[in-house]
Amino acid sequence: MRVVHYLNQFYAGLGGEEAASLEPRVVAGPVGPGRLLDQLLGELSGGAHRIAATVVCGDDHAAATAGVTERLLELVREQGAELLLAGPAFGSGRYGLACARLAAAGTAAGLPSIAAMHPDNPGLGEAGRAPVVAAGASAREMRPTVARLAAAAVRLAAGEELTGSDGRVSRTVRLGRIVERTGAERAVALVLRRFAGETDVTEIPLGGFDAVDPAAPVDTPAGALVALLTEGALVPAGNPDRLESARATRWLRYDVAGLDTLAGGEWESVDGGFATTAANADPNRLVPLDAARALEREGYLGRLHGEVLVTVGNGTTVATARRFGIEWGARLRKAQVQAAILTAT
Repeated sequence: MRVVHYLNQFYAGLGGEEAASLEPRVVAGPVGPGRLLDQLLGELSGGAHRIAATVVCGDDHAAATAGVTERLLELVREQGAELLLAGPAFGSGRYGLACARLAAAGTAAGLPSIAAMHPDNPGLGEAGRAPVVAAGASAREMRPTVARLAAAAVRLAAGEELTGSDGRVSRTVRLGRIVERTGAERAVALVLRRFAGETDVTEIPLGGFDAVDPAAPVDTPAGALVALLTEGALVPAGNPDRLESARATRWLRYDVAGLDTLAGGEWESVDGGFATTAANADPNRLVPLDAARALEREGYLGRLHGEVLVTVGNGTTVATARRFGIEWGARLRKAQVQAAILTAT
């Protein structure tokens, strides 16, 4: 089969965050991790399946531009694709979103398609009916992830159904079967059970996120105590407290009292979900201590809190993030902080 591979700008070697707005384009043959994928596809299929072209798009453009999925699929079709492979996206949210949407569009159009991403990737729910195979949490697990994707691709190309033994992941398994009662009868029964107080009953549990009401704005910022927070994993150089680069289990706090800026070489981001070169060159891009100090001196805000609270958002579960929020809120209230600036990647 003629295979077309989808990658973001980073894995295609076209740049990091500065190239995240890159528009869709086609590169001949395999590039980046596609070279290993192409090699494994060839070995597993006796040379029958090879990557003919790579379709590339910047993460920001792919995740936020209207009609971009349709354009990407059009490019895939123009390359004569008989099989579409997207990723692996690991835990990256924007990249995972693009991979899932493209695989879903390909599947809906009758083109065999697979995406590869971590089971906790926030884009997983966009895959629809397209199969998704499990990727590792980060690119450190590139080889086993690509091997799993290649094996699944060969099975899909042979017309076989992918299952959990192939590494397939899904948030909700839906199985077609004959039942005694119609959908309308079961729906009425569910409503009656709800009226009886069984609020958790459902046939198909759905995932989701909490709706959080924003706090009221600060009436007098010039008199407020303001804290700086980040989920961008900014830590002292060398990461002495060993903060995780993904799937955080804890958060840290660092004393910035008396500091007017965060100096490059003294601070670094260990976030595994984005290219950290620019942030490490000037850590104030991630935690704007220099700008906040300027506002403090000019009287636009009252005073900066002496601590920066830090964790990593990359791949961190909603339940863990909720716990962090509760703990951060308690600590900041105890310090009588009235407002916070939370930076995210």
